[in-house]
Amino acid sequence: MRRVLALDVGGTKIAAGVVSEAGELTGWLREPARSEEGPTPMIERLVLLGRRSAQAAGAALDHLDAVGVGCGGPLDARAGVIQSPPNLPGWVDVPLGPLLRDALGLPVHIDNDANAAVLGEHRFGAGRGATNLVYLTISTGIGGGVIADGRLLWGESGNAAELGHVSVAHDGWPCHCGRRGCPEAFASGTGIARRACEAVEAGERSALAALPGGPAAITAEAVADAARAGDPLATRIWTQTTEVLGAAVANALNAFNPRRVILGGGVTRSGDLLLEPVRRIALSQTLGPQTRDADIVPAELGERTGVLGAAAVALARLEEAAAATGAGRGDVRPVAAGVRR
Repeated sequence: MRRVLALDVGGTKIAAGVVSEAGELTGWLREPARSEEGPTPMIERLVLLGRRSAQAAGAALDHLDAVGVGCGGPLDARAGVIQSPPNLPGWVDVPLGPLLRDALGLPVHIDNDANAAVLGEHRFGAGRGATNLVYLTISTGIGGGVIADGRLLWGESGNAAELGHVSVAHDGWPCHCGRRGCPEAFASGTGIARRACEAVEAGERSALAALPGGPAAITAEAVADAARAGDPLATRIWTQTTEVLGAAVANALNAFNPRRVILGGGVTRSGDLLLEPVRRIALSQTLGPQTRDADIVPAELGERTGVLGAAAVALARLEEAAAATGAGRGDVRPVAAGVRR
């Protein structure tokens, strides 16, 4: 049975674990990313974390099959190069794959964190058995991953399914990507907190104004809690958020006709307060055949998503490479293994 070392690289934390083909996770370790220090010290600590994880799992590195990495994009997955992710300052064309390969002595397979998440949920979580699947992560930003006809949708450069930047309002709010009306700028955790902070600073009355630390301390979780308690400002912001997310999910349903849409990320910890209105709004805006075929469900992997997703990247690449070798093919692309055809 294959086992891989999985590394999750984020702006807030880094994590590592050893994962088997069956999804058994051992040696799971996490620590703060300290991304403000820049790439070199962060990669050094990532390598040490990986070694400690393998030791905690009782696995010698040379007995593992590969290293899987999930990292915020944009990135070049084929070359293993990280290309200036917003949450990793200073990571400009960093050859993370080759650096990890040299340090750990194993093949390294990298993909962006949203692609890793959809592969992880498909193999180990809420996407099991679905040949067509969309994953939408709603966290600091909004990202997406798509499995179409059993294969991870990469696109020409490996950056397909940027669903946080599929506009839902052509003349809407500005986004850092240069467009207007992007879900990420409005309905991400950062966007929710920013809108609440701006409203409180403008003088709107709300229980959020009494939070320790003042308006700058408002988080998406605080907005959800206040909305649940009936706070008018928080309720308005939350309602607007679910309307935008519902439209984003409808876009995904109409574009990809998946069997399942999985919602993950920190904002989804609000549970049915988010899921129910998003599901209702999305299905009301989706073409008829797609509504009959689709489930909209929460992610299952929780805080293990990053590491299990990174493992799924490596396992999928190993399986695709084995299949390509057996068939005499040279063009290796990620495949979602274990789906029912």
